[in-house]
Amino acid sequence: MSGDYDLVVIGAGSAGGVIATRVTEDAKKRVLLIEAGPDYSDAEALPDDLQNVNKNSLFAHDWGFIYQPNPFSRGTVPLPRGKVVGGSSAVNTAIALRGQPEDYDEWASIAGPEWAWERCLPAFKRLESDQDIHNELHGCDGPIPIRRHTREELVPMQRASMDAAKRLGYPECPDHNDPATTGYGPHPMNKQGRLRMSVAITYVAQARSRPNLTIRPHTLVRRVVIRDGRVTGVEVETDGAMETIDATRVVLCGGSIQTPAMLVRSGVGPREALERLGVAVAKDAPGVGARLLDHPGSMVVMAPRPGIAHGDQPMIQTTLRYTAKGSDDFNDMQLEPISFGQRLDERGPLFMGLAAVVEKTRGHGRLWFESADVDAQPVIESNFLADEWDLERMVEGIEIGIRFAETPEMREVCEAVVRPRPEELADKELMRAWLRRACGSGYHPSGTTPMGAPDDELAVCDQHGRVFGVEGLFLADASIMPTIPRANTNIPTIMIGERFGEWLRDGVI
Repeated sequence: MSGDYDLVVIGAGSAGGVIATRVTEDAKKRVLLIEAGPDYSDAEALPDDLQNVNKNSLFAHDWGFIYQPNPFSRGTVPLPRGKVVGGSSAVNTAIALRGQPEDYDEWASIAGPEWAWERCLPAFKRLESDQDIHNELHGCDGPIPIRRHTREELVPMQRASMDAAKRLGYPECPDHNDPATTGYGPHPMNKQGRLRMSVAITYVAQARSRPNLTIRPHTLVRRVVIRDGRVTGVEVETDGAMETIDATRVVLCGGSIQTPAMLVRSGVGPREALERLGVAVAKDAPGVGARLLDHPGSMVVMAPRPGIAHGDQPMIQTTLRYTAKGSDDFNDMQLEPISFGQRLDERGPLFMGLAAVVEKTRGHGRLWFESADVDAQPVIESNFLADEWDLERMVEGIEIGIRFAETPEMREVCEAVVRPRPEELADKELMRAWLRRACGSGYHPSGTTPMGAPDDELAVCDQHGRVFGVEGLFLADASIMPTIPRANTNIPTIMIGERFGEWLRDGVI
């Protein structure tokens, strides 16, 4: 196929869909947007699992990844990731947190000044239309509507957890996206009623009629073709048919699992892995997959009183952000009330929970590549709570969760605490052992192809996403995060898409 496109964007998710939308605002720039999953033309065509924001879509539009939380966990478990136009923004619970300014200033110190908070804030504002708060921190006319549940809209468990937080002395927080705030309050969320306002609905929908945008769904990328240190094409497979698309500028936006896998198949990765898999080395990049970042979580599990929990209510509406004892990282923890537990096997009685989440982790996992086949999955080793700091923060988080569960407000909605058991609470070593077994992913994988300085051995790309040693190849998704932000990663990833969309549209890169 001849080179009909100025830019090929691989992955139509939280970053890629935004990039394609912003770049095609310049009518002269022709963009091909490739997506492995299906494409639904409008919100009315969406299947129910993509519309219903009350819980994650786990199966119908999923990559089927599995991961090992740590060596102490009970085998592998699913790691849901969206396989559809909209990516994981189309299947998540629509939490719209930004994180702290220090998160982005940290990126700037590692990768370059473009990621300082003062430069990221305009993109955060540009992506949103905040329906509740109108001040210098928020946007009012962006594609993504953001709102917070009123107290009248809270389900009983969520309302009880907020009352418990007040009883325990935590401050009330009306805006979790105000960097100066802490405490309990409603989550900012990108939802309208029960409709999840994904990138597909908010960004791609406004661009799909443009003649300079081509969306190609159901298409797997086997590899980016690299010759003599520069991109020359993209080898794809659509419904079993192979094709090479000529291209000189390619942006990988496949997410923190697929972007590094595509790089390895293209010959960009650790030399040892490439040679072991029989892939010609285009660029020795030891940092590909070397550090997997995520937010580990564990839950105080509670049995709800009759009629309190059911699967047709919002699973998440509120949160508590707080700073761990002895920590210098403001708001480095969340305690998140879960209205009902969404079992991966969808069997068994419903439960409620208070999920303690370490937002500023010090430990990390890795990806391990066993095959260069397009259908193969990387081995995902999260290594949660191997770092003692992370483990102690989780212990403290569960202890706070227990204090919540023991308040009169929570006892009105729950009959009993199911886990941890009394003997685990009484013995710190038993508690630590239980947490290592019971912790899991917050579904925020990131950092697997980090940006950084050219002399950083583990940096895969520079601050503008340019892959070191490969001309014309860019990375732009959560995989480039050099450290994990203190937030659910969807809105920060959309912000990354806004930055890259602007740069690529305006010729900055």
